Amino acid sequence: MTLAAAANETLAHNSNLLVYSAITVYTLAFLAHMVEWVFGSRSKVGRTAAALTAEAKAPAISVTVAQKGGGTAVLERPKVVTKTAAGSRDVPDGPGAHGGTEKGDLYGRIAISLTVLAWALHVGGVLTRALSVQRAPWGNMYEFSTTFAAVAVTFYLVLLVLKKNIRWIGLPLVFTVLLDLGLAVSVLYTASDQLVPALHSYWLWIHVSCAIICGAAFYVGFVATLLYLFRDRHEAKLADPAGEQPGKFATSVLERLPSAASLDKLAYRINATVFPLWTFTIIAGAIWAEAAWGRYWGWDPKEVWSFITWVAYACYLHARATAGWKGRKAAVLGLIAFACYLFNYYGVNIFVTGLHSYAGV
Repeated sequence: MTLAAAANETLAHNSNLLVYSAITVYTLAFLAHMVEWVFGSRSKVGRTAAALTAEAKAPAISVTVAQKGGGTAVLERPKVVTKTAAGSRDVPDGPGAHGGTEKGDLYGRIAISLTVLAWALHVGGVLTRALSVQRAPWGNMYEFSTTFAAVAVTFYLVLLVLKKNIRWIGLPLVFTVLLDLGLAVSVLYTASDQLVPALHSYWLWIHVSCAIICGAAFYVGFVATLLYLFRDRHEAKLADPAGEQPGKFATSVLERLPSAASLDKLAYRINATVFPLWTFTIIAGAIWAEAAWGRYWGWDPKEVWSFITWVAYACYLHARATAGWKGRKAAVLGLIAFACYLFNYYGVNIFVTGLHSYAGV
């Protein structure tokens, strides 16, 4: 074995150690998020939600009232509520996973700190893998999965740094990352190796990196869309006192989330922002296909499902721009679109044979 080969093998081994270390710390972050939700389920969340609802019903003006002794007190404006289309419910955002409790917030901050540490180890594992193979670290499903998870966590942390109300997504995100990495190291693992000549192109960096970024953003939009459906149904039940009322567990969880309007707006903004990048991803893939195989489009299964995913998200965005398809109908289209993306990655790569099958799992 040459010195260079030994060095690459050592880097690959270190990459595996870093990924396993990241899984361990992600597990601790998951447990901390669970504890945050548990503390947030105490009775204080109910009082907080009730207080927010009362504020939302109060006049949106500042009123000065006389007090004994000649002093005055100022009634502050209620918290801003999110409103979408005319006729929609004006409901304030919930207090968050911590439910307004001090201990819940403490464990939430611990969870974020652990997530940052796990992310650093995770990114280190991805970069070390790239150094071991001396190419882009997404040449097979194992590498794509680990990189995809790292980008998803990066997207989440960036939103936190930008002061977005996104901490509530930490629990499902970390849980999904653990599933993704667990599947990667147990089922999809492939020893580091060089790629076939067709993949030796700068388009590997451009096309696949764009696909990973789009998938990570689409995932966050998917979670927001899914939770929107639950929250919207919860708000509809509360708006109808004569109808079926939500249970205690659903109330404890859903009233801590942002309002349905906020979740809907978040999902739409993410999907609308990333859709042009997904369009470029398909175009870049076509250009790469022409350079590698001599044609821009050949109806390969991967190409077909990439286009189906594009059509699904285009339908979602069109539905959002059409008054009769806003809300739950458009949200269902958003879920279908992300399901197409997942099948394009897992289903096509594992169960369908095509020109994109040469990289192996």
